[in-house]
Amino acid sequence: MANERDYQNLYDRIAALRETMGSQLAGDLLQNPQLADVLVKQIDDMLANVVEADRTSPAPPDKGLAALAGIGPQAATDFGDTRIPPGVQPYDETVTSERIVAVGDLYYIYQHEKIGVFRVVQKLQQLFRAGAVRLSGGQGAFALYQFDRRDVLRYTRNDRLAAYKRIFGYGSAPAPHGARPNTDFHHMYSHFVNQVTLFWRDKRISDVIRERAFDPSFGSIAIVRRSGLDLRNNLKWTSFGHLNVLRVEVMQLLEEAFKILDSDDIKRLFGADNAWDVVEEVLIRYFNERLVTSPRQRMGVAGREILRWLAQKHILQTTRPQFEALLLEIAEYAEEWLTSAQAMGHSTRAITGRVTPWDQSAPNPTRARPAMPPAAQNGRQAAVGRNGNGPRVSEREYELEF
Repeated sequence: MANERDYQNLYDRIAALRETMGSQLAGDLLQNPQLADVLVKQIDDMLANVVEADRTSPAPPDKGLAALAGIGPQAATDFGDTRIPPGVQPYDETVTSERIVAVGDLYYIYQHEKIGVFRVVQKLQQLFRAGAVRLSGGQGAFALYQFDRRDVLRYTRNDRLAAYKRIFGYGSAPAPHGARPNTDFHHMYSHFVNQVTLFWRDKRISDVIRERAFDPSFGSIAIVRRSGLDLRNNLKWTSFGHLNVLRVEVMQLLEEAFKILDSDDIKRLFGADNAWDVVEEVLIRYFNERLVTSPRQRMGVAGREILRWLAQKHILQTTRPQFEALLLEIAEYAEEWLTSAQAMGHSTRAITGRVTPWDQSAPNPTRARPAMPPAAQNGRQAAVGRNGNGPRVSEREYELEF
């Protein structure tokens, strides 16, 4: 149990140790800049061990109040003899990884929902019941029948849309009663991906233009860590509830849908080679939609991997070499997601004003707003339908409907 005097002396000694090590090893630090990270890490670990030992030590029954207030035999004669706790458990270490992984799976599902996989299967069911297609007793026809019979046991489409609205803020469906749409998700997610891509671009540039390629890059891991922690904390409260069960059920539903689309009689019906060809053929033939199959599917895969990475404790790493090694896992996924989202007009690459122009007192970067596709300006055809009837999509609603 540390008192106030020991508490102050501890941090004074740590500061003196840092200064002494820095002055004695100044020459070595010039030759090997990575040595500074090792020294900082060792000193931080020493301090953390002392603080953790003090936190776990038993406190007096009165929590130190009697010594502070000057009551009873435990009264302190000097302020330095009073007890001071080291602090509480850090907030960023209290997130359950299982829930963030579930969010990643739901993001993967959402992108396939936007592609139109479930709508394609429903259209096939409608044609099958109407006898408008040459399906009878094949594997795909029987699977369509079973898919329809089990529909009453599953979450409905409205349940899925409400979950997307609550967790991601996507879509125009209302959030469940008592819940708020998570309208901050897309901005925080895009910001985190942008910071990851900026970090690795900075590192690649530094490795090329610097005299020694092993020098630390000028990219800031603090910016990446903070943007990732902000996103993870945002998802902490939206990942409660039935999300875990819903994503398991819908993942099974997605697998079953692709087995139907990949059956021989269904593929033969549309002259397709695989399930994705069936999806695109139905979307073009019966919905007259502009295909976004490839970018959205890769956004789903890359986005799920990024959120899975964020669910682990990698983001809490403060040492540069270890953080870079762990962040490398999602470097290409971040670039891939951002490129696809930028091509579709749903995100932009961050514009950084690192250099101050000589004729200005401060940088004034301007962030160009992505142009809305014609489909969003005139009302999306998928929502409106062939006849053109239906509500028009506003610019703000278009952003949230991503």
